[in-house]
Amino acid sequence: MDDPAPAPTRADRLLGGIERAGNRIPEPFVLFVGLFTVLAVVSTALALGDVQAQVEGTDEPTVVRGFFTGEGIRWFTTTLVDNFVGFPPLGTVVVILLAVGIAQRSGLLSTVIKRSFSGWPSWALPYAVALVGTVGSVMADSVMIVLPPLAAMVFAAAGRHPVAGLLGAFAAAGAGYSTSLLVTSLDALFAGITSAVTGSLPDPGTPVTPVSNWFFNIASSLVLTVVCGLLITKVLEPRLERLRVPREQTDTGDGLGAVEDVTDLQVDDRARRGMRLAGLAFAVTATAVVLLTVLPGAPLRNETGGYLPESPLLDSVVFIVSALLAVPGIVYGYATGAFRKAADVPLAMTEAVKDMASFIVLAFVLGQFIALFNWSGVGTVLAVTGADALAGLGFTGFPAVLAFVLLCSLLNLFIVSGSSMWTIMGAVFVPLFALLGYEPGFTQAAFRIGDSATQILTPLNPYLVIILAMLRRYEPQAGFGTLISRFLPFTVFFWLAWAAVLAVWFFLDLPFGPGQYARLE
Repeated sequence: MDDPAPAPTRADRLLGGIERAGNRIPEPFVLFVGLFTVLAVVSTALALGDVQAQVEGTDEPTVVRGFFTGEGIRWFTTTLVDNFVGFPPLGTVVVILLAVGIAQRSGLLSTVIKRSFSGWPSWALPYAVALVGTVGSVMADSVMIVLPPLAAMVFAAAGRHPVAGLLGAFAAAGAGYSTSLLVTSLDALFAGITSAVTGSLPDPGTPVTPVSNWFFNIASSLVLTVVCGLLITKVLEPRLERLRVPREQTDTGDGLGAVEDVTDLQVDDRARRGMRLAGLAFAVTATAVVLLTVLPGAPLRNETGGYLPESPLLDSVVFIVSALLAVPGIVYGYATGAFRKAADVPLAMTEAVKDMASFIVLAFVLGQFIALFNWSGVGTVLAVTGADALAGLGFTGFPAVLAFVLLCSLLNLFIVSGSSMWTIMGAVFVPLFALLGYEPGFTQAAFRIGDSATQILTPLNPYLVIILAMLRRYEPQAGFGTLISRFLPFTVFFWLAWAAVLAVWFFLDLPFGPGQYARLE
């Protein structure tokens, strides 16, 4: 006889209400068809009203263009295919999951999990997953695809709830995306945008470089790791148990990337031999990448022989991640007998494509919506209007900084591209805060909080659709409300903890990076 379900807590009732409200949101495909229609009407109305916005540092204002106009119809009918094929996550998802399909169906991922985590204490796993997630932006968007299913396997192998690993890893990777222990391509991208703005300032302050926020990022990563680990352990996992969320998967036929449950940590001799050969293949592949990167004149260097702010190396993250998954997976598969003939490898990739079929269908309408959002100029007008409203409030000091972070968090629900939003926000707020006596590098550090914390709550984040498909392997009836209710504590406490780190750096006048402080000299 099953034990009676524990009585729900007050937090359970609150989050349950949010979940029920959120699950009234239509299915993703229907939702984005509706959003596309609304955006088409709104853009047309704004275009007829000649609405426009002037972004600081640009010569021409951004004029809203309407969908239901001659120009809009021509744009849509001629770019339909490009909008779909050019949908940014589509290529990343397909390529990564093809490689994951090889590594998974060969049995490599299961064995790696068994060998890597069999000696770890169960209590430490949430913090390990949180650390990898919060520093995973070094892998760019790939971390949001690769880490959650692996974390689910880790948790299952340790006897913990796999859904806690799945959702906790995505929360860490998404809500902590703008920070890392390492300097990443995102640092270089943000620094380039900030530097472009500071060129027109009377006092540009300390030059902004990819390491201008490095010290702040290190502290933020460590704090967010602890916060995320505690939330997984004390909030997410206990709630999953109280709700009796299944630990086993069901074949729904519309999932994305099957999440294999690993409960037996024993590894036989054939698997050990396969692991040794796969490890050798991994080392050879990694060495090849290093040689293509570090040797003089190496093809992955940029034209100046470096790596920042842009280089083929930074643009090759998807290839590198895929190669480091696929090559060892192939070697392991043949060594253990999981692959017996050449056709078995593309067969494994075909199975992975079957798993992602529903996402490919959804990507079609997602691509159209995001393309219209960008082409119409509505997003730019929204951001500039919000920025001007905050500037008009006349805040000064740290309250103004927090209001700026909050505004970025709200706008991040509509503009999930960090570079796009910083291009707009930086053009307005870097000069504004410079007039108040603050370094451009400090303004950039404050922006990073708002750019990350709320992106795991918005359906406009395309990776939220992917994690929903993975969750439905366990909970076929799960919807956006399910995700929002479980991610909301991460967003709230990440925001508060990250803002607290910012306050410590601000009031103690600590360096955000080498030579970079909050206040202009």
